[in-house]
Amino acid sequence: MLDMQRPTLGSASFGLVMGTLAGAALLLLAAPTLVVLVTSFTDGYSLKFPPPSYSLRWYASLIDAWQLQDAALVSLKLGAVVTVVSVVLGTAAALAIGRSRRAWARGLDALFMSPLVLPALAFGLASLVFFSTAGVELSFLTLAIGHIVVSVPYVLRTTLASLAQLDPALLESSESLGAGRLYTFRRVTLPTIRNGIGAGAFIAFMSSFDNIPVSLFMADARNEVLPIRMWQILENSLDVRAAAVSGVLIAVTVLAMVVMERVAGLSRQLR
Repeated sequence: MLDMQRPTLGSASFGLVMGTLAGAALLLLAAPTLVVLVTSFTDGYSLKFPPPSYSLRWYASLIDAWQLQDAALVSLKLGAVVTVVSVVLGTAAALAIGRSRRAWARGLDALFMSPLVLPALAFGLASLVFFSTAGVELSFLTLAIGHIVVSVPYVLRTTLASLAQLDPALLESSESLGAGRLYTFRRVTLPTIRNGIGAGAFIAFMSSFDNIPVSLFMADARNEVLPIRMWQILENSLDVRAAAVSGVLIAVTVLAMVVMERVAGLSRQLR
């Protein structure tokens, strides 16, 4: 009788411990976001939690916050450019790597993924030193290059995951029927991997929009991105508008994640 109860007791205790740890981790991840979101509705002039009273005044003040608006436009423009280039490069690399089992393919895969292994601040500093040594002035172009390097791996990884689901027999059948490579890619390969490309594009855009380490070293005075502008606000004046901007970003991000989950199956592509 005791032997029958021991596995049950052990399983229950393991589930309790793992559930507690998971709950604690979820709390640590979600609590800062919830605190900022609640604080953004304060009616006061300082970042205080809990707020003394609630109001939408700081969200309304964003309409006249032209510096934040300009920084947001730069971030959106940068994110769009980075996403398009990352999709092209990441998809091309995935097609080359996914169809080969040679050593050079594994080496190329490791090379593309290396920016995610390096510390972000170290990569940003290294990029600054590289462009300075080459005599290239900081500009929107150098900023975009830095973001592209760290965004391509996301598109590459999700596209490779989608390519793994492609039956090679479909490609062989298309080739045997006389279809060219471009036609096969457009009618056979692309429909299979488009969800992976879409998921990678979404992650690349969010990674670029929220990237502080690379932007900190690569941005010049004419191309100030939104995260850096918010950082300066918090460092200098603790303006409550920074919390309001965070609230807008949280809402937009959650909405975009829901849309991407419905359209491209974001969670499935990341497995």
